[in-house]
Amino acid sequence: MKPVDFDYECPGDLDSALALMSDAGPSGRVLAGGQSLGPMLNLRLAQPALLVDITAIPELKAVEPEGDGLLIGACVTHAAIEDGAIADVTNGTLASVAGGIAYRAVRNRGTIGGSLAHADPAADWISCLSTLGAEAVIAGAAGERRVSVGEFMDGAFETVLGVGEILRGVVVPKLSSTARWGYYKFCRKAGDFAEAIGAVLHDPERNVARTVLGATNARPIVIDGPYEDDAVRTSIDTLGSDIDSYDRQVHFVTAKRAAMIAGVRAA
Repeated sequence: MKPVDFDYECPGDLDSALALMSDAGPSGRVLAGGQSLGPMLNLRLAQPALLVDITAIPELKAVEPEGDGLLIGACVTHAAIEDGAIADVTNGTLASVAGGIAYRAVRNRGTIGGSLAHADPAADWISCLSTLGAEAVIAGAAGERRVSVGEFMDGAFETVLGVGEILRGVVVPKLSSTARWGYYKFCRKAGDFAEAIGAVLHDPERNVARTVLGATNARPIVIDGPYEDDAVRTSIDTLGSDIDSYDRQVHFVTAKRAAMIAGVRAA
């Protein structure tokens, strides 16, 4: 199967892209790396009237300090993060997570913003950035707004992006030198979609402690406070009938192993 007919535009600046998306309304879609959207187009799961290619917009590839953190443009690729081509304020956390995304061919073209906007619950960045406490920077005709990445997803493949809005980038807080981080992903083989994700951050200098459960068929579950087995089990229970006993145990184990990697839980 091949895509339905659509118009294609490749603007050179963000204002032009926003104008195109505003004019297109719900029938417009943004194209970045295309690693998720491409297959959806071919299967006709996505049938846009207009495709707006944002890869020629320099602003969306920029990486610059912002306060105590780092603003990463939406079109920065997984490979650039993995290879250390951008600054890393997370003591290697971003590079480590990027290196575990799918396969190198996907990482060469796939982008951090595209992954977030696609909103696949099994994706790495939505869980990783929720744990770090990152903010999504959203541009629209009415100006710019920000929302925590933990609240960026409304549900599976659904986000808070409104009609005509574009994800401009993410602001990642700087971790202290003593911060401890653990990330564990369970999948059948390397490169597969995750069945469960656990991420744990403990940064006492900044008074930040957080556990995140990902790949839950919905937005990640964010648990603020030091890691505790009971808190994880209670949070898993909130998923109710959306998750069976096998998945409950797998999600608990991934969180526990992430805590062990971070050094905040004994084996």
